[in-house]
This record gives sequence, structure tokens and C-alpha cells, in this order.
Amino acid sequence: MIQAADVTIQFGKRILFKDVNVKFSHGNCYGLIGANGAGKSTFLKVLSGELEPTSGEVIIEKGKRMACLRQDHYVFDEFNVLETVIMGYKKLYDIMKEKDDIYSKADFSDADGIRASELEGEFAELGGWEAENDAAKLLSGLGIPEELHNKKMIELEGGDKVRVLIAQALFGNPDILLMDEPTNHLDMDSIKWLEDFLINFENTVIVVSHDRHFINKVCTSIADIDFGKLSLYSGNYDFWYESSQLLRKQLKDDNKKKEEKIAELKDFIRRFSSNASKSKQATSRKKILDKIDLDDLKPSSRKFPYIAFVPEREAGKEILRVENLTKTVDGVKVLNNVSFFLQRGDKVALIGPDGLAKTMLFKILAGEEKADSGTYTWGQTITWSYFPKDNSKFFDGCDLSLVEWLKQFSKNTEETYMRSFLGRMLFSGDEALKSAKVLSGGERVRCMLSRMMLTDANFLMLDEATNHLDLESITALNNGLTAYKESILFVSQDHQFVSTIATRIIEITPKGIIDKIMDYDEYLESEDIKELHKKYYS
Repeated sequence: MIQAADVTIQFGKRILFKDVNVKFSHGNCYGLIGANGAGKSTFLKVLSGELEPTSGEVIIEKGKRMACLRQDHYVFDEFNVLETVIMGYKKLYDIMKEKDDIYSKADFSDADGIRASELEGEFAELGGWEAENDAAKLLSGLGIPEELHNKKMIELEGGDKVRVLIAQALFGNPDILLMDEPTNHLDMDSIKWLEDFLINFENTVIVVSHDRHFINKVCTSIADIDFGKLSLYSGNYDFWYESSQLLRKQLKDDNKKKEEKIAELKDFIRRFSSNASKSKQATSRKKILDKIDLDDLKPSSRKFPYIAFVPEREAGKEILRVENLTKTVDGVKVLNNVSFFLQRGDKVALIGPDGLAKTMLFKILAGEEKADSGTYTWGQTITWSYFPKDNSKFFDGCDLSLVEWLKQFSKNTEETYMRSFLGRMLFSGDEALKSAKVLSGGERVRCMLSRMMLTDANFLMLDEATNHLDLESITALNNGLTAYKESILFVSQDHQFVSTIATRIIEITPKGIIDKIMDYDEYLESEDIKELHKKYYS
């Protein structure tokens, strides 16, 4: 369908890929993974033709149409929403525009009539008469209400623009679909819709995403960028990660016999394949795990930060009591008589459509904002640590090195200890001496997590801590919070993160909260919760 033949990508002296040979076949969805800076987005640009490789070529099967999720949200500002979606099928759109131009002529000639007749035939053959209806269905599925369909793109909010561009990429059933971070700015309902669409999509998809649940749901294969090469593996992200970690562990164990290693790996493959075949994941419908060859598996060279939260003292039974908290922001009541009680061991995912409401609750609990009314009381044994959604005040204009920056939050300020701690968070060598003000979004998050770990707190509050992190760091944070024995109150848009950590769900709605002790997937599927939504959102 589409393949890279001897593709090399080099910028100056830096070689991202060398002599990559890979074929992406029809009917599969490939999750393109790799460490930050490995070249995932660059490789997609090469496949799409946006960027020429240093050497080699990209070969697309003759007659096949490619569509790409665009990242420039402002290119289509002067077009209306429906038209922007239809522009995703360039051939159809060009015919439509030429046809309209001919019909609008004041001096319509016989030659124009002949040409218009030809265009009408092509237009009908390409499904032109259903184009607006098909575009509207895609937009509605992605949460764009009908009243916005004829608005100009410039009138839309940023998140809605992203949804329109996703609809544009999906429009017209392309043979090859390239998507770079499609779940960014999407709510849970839109992500679920996109998952279902791609699971049932019969053509080729290559996608980059930091959303592990999304990759696990839709991907039938993993395309791993590592060692300057690109390797294909059957199965989803979880299978790739577990098998890679198992191989890494076994390679370190020189005492195990080769036969024992092989037997353990084969048993792992058998158990994973059996579990996946019972699930509703896209991987099960392809049934390709059975085809995995042991020799195809290789350990990854990627490094995972070490994230572990160890409380200085065990928390008492009572953690936090919140009673009738109310808060209005710019005339809008974002918190409406919010009350709940947390006990030791509660791991609570805070959910709801209003991000400001969740952030405001955190800020009130952290003492950064005051409620209009209501109270909150911490347990006597509680020491809390807070990860804010906006961390700019910790870094903007800060001339300190990372070592000096971290010393501000540590009881032990010895240089060797600071360097060792930063090294575990992937700031090794000279990286530990870089200025705090030049850090990337992901690096800032790793520093903030380091700050939290140094507090030795027995209650953690995290507001969107998974934002800006790569897959490796999200996985490490996920594992660290799962292992944490104390209580957590957190917000994240990462489905797998929420579903594997939370034991209780608190949803903030315009009319109060819904508070249930159950896991996230159970909450989403509960008919009782769906009935409550009708009451709280009507």
C-alpha cells in the first residue's frame, strides 16, 4: 500500500533514520512510537510528501489516495466548516469548485455545457451529491454541533478547529490515513467516536499518539523508531511494552538458561494473545498476535524515568472533608455546593467537562484561591503535595540550573544527591546544569514530579500531570501512582491512566457532583450513571 525504500533522513550531522525499509499494508492500523526527538512527526511528513528524505523514496500504490491530519489550524480560516471538511478529498473538491465556477458564468457557452456535463458525471461517481451529508455526519460524531457547520473556521474555538481538521482527514474514505496526535483537544466522547471509527476503518492508518488507551484500542501493529531504525511488531502498545520490558529484564539476568527465557516468553505471548482475543480491541479482530515470532521481539533502548512517591509517614484514616464549596468565576458558577469526604487509600479521579471547575477545586484546596462559600478540612496527619496544571510560575524567567532549581524543594541539598535524583528523571550529565527557563513542556513536568517526590507527602493532588509527557514518562508515572499506597486526587485525559489508577470517580457537573466508588470503565458503562447524567446536565 505504502512503503519506505532505503529512506535516510539527516539534518546536518544528525541522522534520524538510515536506510529504512518498511511496508505498511492494507487493513492495518500502525501506532508509530519512539522517544521524544526520535523523529515520529518527521517520518509522517516524509510519508506524506511534505518533507523530502535525504535519500531513498516513498512508494504509494498506484491510484491510492492519502489523507493527513493537518496541524496548522489557521490555513482554512476563510472557509466555512463543511467546505473545509470536503477539501480533504481534493479531487472531489476541485471538481465541485470548477463546476460551480462554470455555472456562475454570465456568458455560458456550448463548450462550458459539455465540460459541465463531464464534471457532473465525475462528481456523481465520486459521491459528490452525498458529500455535504457525509461531512455533516463526521462533524456531528466529533462533537461539532449543526449550528456551527456553516460558520467560518475563524469563528471556531481552537478545540473545535482540531475536530474539523480530523473530519477533513477522514472524509471520503482515504486509502491511506496519516494522523499526528489526533486525540489532542478532544473530549472523552469524541475520542471514543474516533476509536470506533478507526476500528471499523478498512484501509491503512499510521498514527502518532501519546494516548496509550487509544493506541491499544485502534492499533493492530506497532512501528517502533529505535536505534535509528523503524521496526514493525504485531500487536498493540501494551504487548510491545510488556514484551520489551521482559526481554530487557532477562538480558540482564546472565544466570538464566536460554531455554528458560524462551519458554517464559512463549508463555507470555500465549497468555497475552488469549486475553486480547476475548477483548473488543481492534487487535483481537485482526487476530494477529498468534502470528508473533519470538525472533521478531527485541528489547527497547528507550529509557523510562524512575518515578516513586514514598510518604514520610503513613496517613491517618481521615484525609479531607469538603463541605458545600461554591465558586463563581467571571459570573459563571463553576463549583456548586461541592461536598465529599476522602479516606485513606482513596484514589480519586476528578472528571467532568469543565476543566476550569476541576482546576479551581485544586487551587482552593492548595490555598491559592478562596471559595465564595463552604469549607474544607485536612486530616491531622496529612501532608499534601500539589501538581498544578499551569507550572509557568516555577520556570518563566528562572535563571537557576536544574540542580539549583531542585535544591529549593529538597531537605538534602548535596550536589551528588541532586544530580543522582535528576539522573533518575533522565537529566543526566550536563542536562542537570541546563537553565530551568529553557526546558520543554515535558521536561518541566518531569521537574515538577521530582519536586513532588521530594516532599515525601502522604496525599497527592495532580491536575493534568500527563500533559506534555511522552509514552515512556506517562507509563512510569502511571506505575508510580499505582504503587503508591496513600490517597490521590487527580485529573487526566489519558483513559488508561485513569482506568488503572482510580478506585473512585467524582464528576463535577453544573448541578453538583456524582460520587461513585467504582473503576473508570465501569463508570462509563454504567446505566445508572447515564441516567444521572440526564438529571445533572439537563
